[in-house]
Amino acid sequence: MRKRIVALTLAAAVLAISLFGLPLAAGVAKYYLDDERAELERVADSAALAIADTLATQPTAVRLPAAGRDTDVAVYAPDGRLLTGTGPATADEIVGRALAGQAVRGDPDLVFATPVTDGGVLVGVVRTAGGGFGFYLRIGLTWLAMVGFAVAALGLTWLVARRMAARLARPLEELSTTARNLGEGDFTVRARSTGIAEIDSVGSSVNSTAARIGDMLERERAFSAHASHQLRTPLAGLRLQLEAALDAPDADTRAALRDGIETADRLERTIDDLLALARDRRPAAGTADLGVLLAEAEQDWRGLLAAGDRELRITTDHPPSPKASEAAIRQILAVLLDNAVTHGRGTVTVTARDAGDALAIDVADEGPGLGHDADPFARRAAGTGRGIGLALARGLAEAEGGRLWLSRPSPATFTLLLPI
Repeated sequence: MRKRIVALTLAAAVLAISLFGLPLAAGVAKYYLDDERAELERVADSAALAIADTLATQPTAVRLPAAGRDTDVAVYAPDGRLLTGTGPATADEIVGRALAGQAVRGDPDLVFATPVTDGGVLVGVVRTAGGGFGFYLRIGLTWLAMVGFAVAALGLTWLVARRMAARLARPLEELSTTARNLGEGDFTVRARSTGIAEIDSVGSSVNSTAARIGDMLERERAFSAHASHQLRTPLAGLRLQLEAALDAPDADTRAALRDGIETADRLERTIDDLLALARDRRPAAGTADLGVLLAEAEQDWRGLLAAGDRELRITTDHPPSPKASEAAIRQILAVLLDNAVTHGRGTVTVTARDAGDALAIDVADEGPGLGHDADPFARRAAGTGRGIGLALARGLAEAEGGRLWLSRPSPATFTLLLPI
C-alpha cells in the first residue's frame, strides 16, 4: 500500500509539473526569441544611423560599429552587392525586400534588414542575423534549471509522500493485525485511535465486533460452567430414584418411570431456563408465582436431603409476590439449596417473608458455616463447586433488580431480596 500511495503521489506531481512546466518552457523560449529579435533590430538601427553618411559618399570606406559576438551584421549596396560584414554575397530575399524601402523581419529565421537612407535617398541596406550558439545556450541552460527544479520538487514530493504513506499505512497495518488476531480467536484485541476519522471508524467497528463476539463466547463458556453445575443435582436425584427402584424388589416400576419422566422434565426446564438466562432472552419481568416455585423446590430437593437423612423445611409468612423472572428465581433457589445440600448439615430451612418493600427468602442449614473472612461468591477452581453457583445466583439476582448476600456466616444463611 505504501508503494501505491507514493507512486500515485509522484504521478500527480509529474502531471502537475508537466501541465505547468511545459507551457512555461515554451514561454521562456518565446521570450528569448522576442528578446533576440529586438536585439537584432536595435543593432541594425544603430548601424544604419552610424554609417548613413559614409555609405552615401564613400561606400567602400564603410566601417561597421561593434556588435554582439553572436550577431552577424552586413551592409549591402542598392544593387544588392555585399559591401562589408558577414552575410550572403548577394542580396537574399530579406535584403531584396528591404531595398524596396521598408524594414523586414525574417520569420522563422532570426534575420532583420533595414534600409539606409540619406536625404530621402536609399543608399544601402543593413542586415543583421542571430540565433547562434549563445542564443540556444541561454534557452538550454534555462530549461536545464527548470528541469533541476522539477527534479528537486519530485524529490521533495517523494519524501513527503513516503511520510504520508507511512502515516496512512501504519494504522491500516495495525488494523489488519488486529483483525487477524480477532480471526485467530483473541477477542481482547482492540484497535487504537489514530486521529484519522475514516480509519478510526473502521477500528471502532472492529472493536465493537471483538467485544460482541468476546461477550457471546464468554456467555457460552459461562453457560457451560453454570449448566454443568446446575444439572449435577437433578441428575443425581434422577440417579437416586432409578437406583432406589432397582434396589427395591417390590417397587412399582410404573411409578418409578413416572417419577423419572417428571425429573427429566425438570431437567429440560432447567436447561431452557439456563439458555434463556445465559443469552438474555428473558421475558418481560412480571409477577412470579412464589407458591409454585417453593412447591417445585420442595419436590426437587426433599428426596435428595432425605437420602442423606436430612430434612427440608419451607415456611412462609404471608410473603408478597416478587416482580421478577420465575426462571431466575428458580435457578437462584436451586443454587442456594444445592449449596446447603453439598456444604451444609442438618435441616435446610427456606423462609419466605415480607421485608417491607421487598420479598426476602432466607436459605439456611445447621452446618458450621463459613469464616468471617471467606467470600462465598468468589469463583473457585473447578471441584470446589461453591463459587461458580453462588456467583451465578448473585448475578441473576442483580439482573432482576434484587440482591443476594450472606446474611449470617455461621450457620450459613443466604438472603435473597427481590422487588415486589
